[in-house]
Amino acid sequence: MQILFTKLSGHRHAIEVRGRRGPDVRLGPRETGPTLPHDLAHAAVESALGIREGFWGVTAQGATFEGFEPVAPGRHRRSGIRVLQRLAARAEPAELAVSWAHRAWSGQRTSGRGLGPCPLDERQLGLAFRALDRAQAAWAALREGETLVWEWGEAEGRRSGGELWPGEQKWRGRAMER
Repeated sequence: MQILFTKLSGHRHAIEVRGRRGPDVRLGPRETGPTLPHDLAHAAVESALGIREGFWGVTAQGATFEGFEPVAPGRHRRSGIRVLQRLAARAEPAELAVSWAHRAWSGQRTSGRGLGPCPLDERQLGLAFRALDRAQAAWAALREGETLVWEWGEAEGRRSGGELWPGEQKWRGRAMER
């Protein structure tokens, strides 16, 4: 499955997902936030920690999350919602892990009202932080209108031109111009 993160003007981004079970889907323009798109953080941390039933894993299995629409209008929207209903409970631990790792990595508060204990151990946090560093560097290097292509589940993702990202081991992605 390919996940295309396109950098737009005004700290916004859009996402397109190709090659999953079910129809290709897209998420229209969204605020990016101060560091990187939330769903790119999911791809980085879920890949680094080997989470296969997180947000992107269940999306690959055909789940359709709120806001995502089929690229080509068709009859598959309801089936994607049914897949999500069946797999949502499996994806919840990944949401907690990614959110906690991203909060800690970006300097947000990690204790107090509404926040439970960290669901990750020190080794997992280290892997998540390195993955977030690489994802943020790749995102920051894109110009407006460029797209970062994440190869979900592929052994080796590459930049256009073929070389791995600097320091890359676990993280997968490549940039391309539209």
